[in-house]
Amino acid sequence: MTKFLLAVHVLAAIVAIGPVTVAASMFPPAARRAIEAPDDVRAAGTLQLLYRICRVYAVVGVAVPVFGFATASNMHVLGSAWLITSIALTALAAVVLAALVLPRQSALLEGGAEGGAEGVTRRATARLAMFTGVFNLLWATVTVLMIVRPGSTTGA
Repeated sequence: MTKFLLAVHVLAAIVAIGPVTVAASMFPPAARRAIEAPDDVRAAGTLQLLYRICRVYAVVGVAVPVFGFATASNMHVLGSAWLITSIALTALAAVVLAALVLPRQSALLEGGAEGGAEGVTRRATARLAMFTGVFNLLWATVTVLMIVRPGSTTGA
């Protein structure tokens, strides 16, 4: 059962978190292009698609910690420091996505990028890129912790 749960956990991470990190990273430069060409329907459509990917896969991403907890419980490692750290970083990544990335994407889509002036909008896309980078860095750290598992008995 542990192998099954671990496989589902890893697959969920790849299938759910991967698209969010890529789409969120693509959003700020795409937003800059859309701002520079406000009549470009294709650029606006790209932004809508990237935002939808981020929203949908963020919801699907809930499966990652659910199966992670089930796997950790079966492996009897719920009290391990590396796992507790991973849980905390995962929660922080979820907060960054829900409170900082998605609302800013939505604001840029609605054209209300903190006032709408050219300089302000560029700052808004730069801030969004920064928060997206923080989100991606948190997930990269969790991934490394999941692979390295300090103190594990695998010898790897």
